[in-house]
Amino acid sequence: MGRRRGRAAPVAPLPQRDGIDPVRVRLPADPDGSWRTVRDHLLERFGEAVGAERLEAMLRDGRFVGTDGPVAADEPYAPGRHLWFHRDFAAEERVPFDVGIVYRDERLVVADKPHFLATTPRGRHITETALARLRRELALPELQPAHRLDRLTAGLVLFVVRPEDRGAYQTLFRDRRVRKEYEAVAPYDPEVALPVTVRSRIEKERGVLAARDVPGEPNSESRIELLDHRVGRALGRYRLLPATGRTHQLRVHMNSLGLPILHDPVYPVVREDGPEDHARPLQLLARALEFTDPLTGRECRFESRLRLSAW
Repeated sequence: MGRRRGRAAPVAPLPQRDGIDPVRVRLPADPDGSWRTVRDHLLERFGEAVGAERLEAMLRDGRFVGTDGPVAADEPYAPGRHLWFHRDFAAEERVPFDVGIVYRDERLVVADKPHFLATTPRGRHITETALARLRRELALPELQPAHRLDRLTAGLVLFVVRPEDRGAYQTLFRDRRVRKEYEAVAPYDPEVALPVTVRSRIEKERGVLAARDVPGEPNSESRIELLDHRVGRALGRYRLLPATGRTHQLRVHMNSLGLPILHDPVYPVVREDGPEDHARPLQLLARALEFTDPLTGRECRFESRLRLSAW
């Protein structure tokens, strides 16, 4: 017999805030009966991260909410119950570039993400993300990305309007049925024979900024083509066609050719941490997305309207 599917979580009773969903907490089983009240569990679970005093204030202010309204601190603990609350967001510096809209219909939004803006909330980038901005600006609270684009890279990101459609478009990217085309500005070296297909094994350790090529079976593949070059400035403009999607893949492969992408803060050398220079963005652009729409069968090609500033 197959596994029985668990019940779907109830709808959040709290609206989004700044384009960000509330955090959902499901109260776990309590086999030894150590949590007499809701407060007991929340203090043990979040007290160290949030601070006991702050958490007590959140309970007093009714910021923890169940399906039937605000939760009192002394309510009896009930395993399996769902609670929601909004995190306190640290102030974030605004990325001084707008998110462009390349295409929009009732199912899809194709956006031009600027350099320096994260695609989705993660780490210290929460409200200053393409997803949060688009949810607010387009009044589409259920909008979700079908894939991600690196924060320092600009260009096309496909967002899905309706939750029931998201899986179909995510599957396109997972199964590599989307043709991605990138553009980059990097040094020009006539000694590097192009076009070339680079295959290597890329690994990236958690907490380490740079990914690296290591010996072993290749898990990444990119085709590199020279589109144009400027002899006076010793710069080239390149078309990059990734067949796989490893972290920093194009940046690693260009660096392995001795052609590190212009203004890359990680390759070939990790720069010291400091304020980001918005006047010197990484010269890498997700130029085009091409695929067969899984719901309509229509052949789609979208092209970015952005341009790399160094060219």
